[in-house]
Amino acid sequence: MDAKIKKTLNAGESETVEFKTSFDKDAIETLTAFANTKGGRVFIGVSDEGKIKGINLGKETVQSWINQVRQFTSQAIIPDIETVKINDKAIVILSVQEAPIKPVACKGRYYKRVKNANHQLSASEVATLHLSTFNTSWDFHIDEHHMKKDVSLKKVRVFIRQVNTNREMPIQDDPLTALEKFELIRNGKITYACFLLFMAEESSLSTIELGRFQTPIIIKDDLRLKTDLFAEVEGVMEFVRKHINKAIIVTGRPQHEERWDYPLDAIREIVINSIIHRDYSSSQDSVVKVYDDKIEFFNPGGLPAGLTVKKLLRGNYVSNARNKKIADAFKAAGLIEKYGSGIKRILDAFRAYGLPMPKFEEISGGFMVTAFKKTEEVGIKSEPSRHQVGTKSGVESGVESGVESEMAIQLLRFLNKNLLSKKELAHRLGKTKPSRYLNDLMSRLITDGFVQYTIPDKPNSRLQKYRLTSKGKKALEKLKK
Repeated sequence: MDAKIKKTLNAGESETVEFKTSFDKDAIETLTAFANTKGGRVFIGVSDEGKIKGINLGKETVQSWINQVRQFTSQAIIPDIETVKINDKAIVILSVQEAPIKPVACKGRYYKRVKNANHQLSASEVATLHLSTFNTSWDFHIDEHHMKKDVSLKKVRVFIRQVNTNREMPIQDDPLTALEKFELIRNGKITYACFLLFMAEESSLSTIELGRFQTPIIIKDDLRLKTDLFAEVEGVMEFVRKHINKAIIVTGRPQHEERWDYPLDAIREIVINSIIHRDYSSSQDSVVKVYDDKIEFFNPGGLPAGLTVKKLLRGNYVSNARNKKIADAFKAAGLIEKYGSGIKRILDAFRAYGLPMPKFEEISGGFMVTAFKKTEEVGIKSEPSRHQVGTKSGVESGVESGVESEMAIQLLRFLNKNLLSKKELAHRLGKTKPSRYLNDLMSRLITDGFVQYTIPDKPNSRLQKYRLTSKGKKALEKLKK
């Protein structure tokens, strides 16, 4: 027994071990932190360095400690007590198991154990810990602020069609019945997941701030997304593609190869992970910052209790989605393959691309992923991004510099043989209505002379449609070559 204890003392404080020279309020806080995490032991009579100092014990000392722990904690915890003498010096070991019902409080405050320190929980972390006790997540609960009328049934139908491509037995239910079967509507009311996935109108609940930064303080372009989560994936990806480069790889063969600054499949995986695991009860927004040499993805909400960045990168963890119903919907739609496999795919993709590994870190009540690119590489000629080609539009720079706006080219192709309204264009893009980005892009295409109004005297007419100009047709011809 002495040998095991000495080995523990020599190893130092950890996620499950704490040393105290005396019993005090801090010791009780540590016990609650252990109870809210993985359990642990507090050694009384031991210095921070693991040196045995010993402690004087009276007849009622230990019982008094137990009473104080019970008095100052709720749910009340009762630690196991062990008194040990080593080199004629007494130490007391207080042990607690992980609490079955969490969180446990100490004088109204909540703590969890992070490495060798106690971390006070925020209100959202307390709520998440409470929900995890009952195997539910925040998004499973009823959204009392919204009703069925706030859900777009058109978006639900698009989702059902997507799900059916991945199922042997297609869903044939009407949209509301399908939502009930997915537990996105319960007892006739929509859940938070239901609203976030299929909101009919924009909402600040899902806000993502995006920026193209020349320096940490100089912003060259920005965008705010406040739409449904499926659309936000595409919105973020479109913004990223807009502001990164393609490169021409000189191979010595007649046909050169092209590649983006980053592996786009891995970037999409980062975006999807951030949207699924975001803490939507937080007042913070998600933020994406595109720099010349890196992209930062910040998300409100840290890692689940017990999961560290080290374990995350090793793949040494059991997947525990913060928003289980949102994750289920993304999986059903085929947007994620397997729970918990995303990080490995991201790392593998960056490794295969010859790029530095992304940086994963917990910061400021959230989680940050930073993707880095190589700025110089032999045999690769980087072409200018759209912001480096002056006033040229996405299409023109696509034709002349090799940097394309995929959506802009799609719009030109749609309009090549048809007169279409903005709503009809949105439907062809798989959207239920024109987004802010579509509106901005159409304005830019009109300004640059690629597209024109069918009713130029009344730009806002409800009968307004759009046609391709001769300049737009020439741009499409160049893209075919």
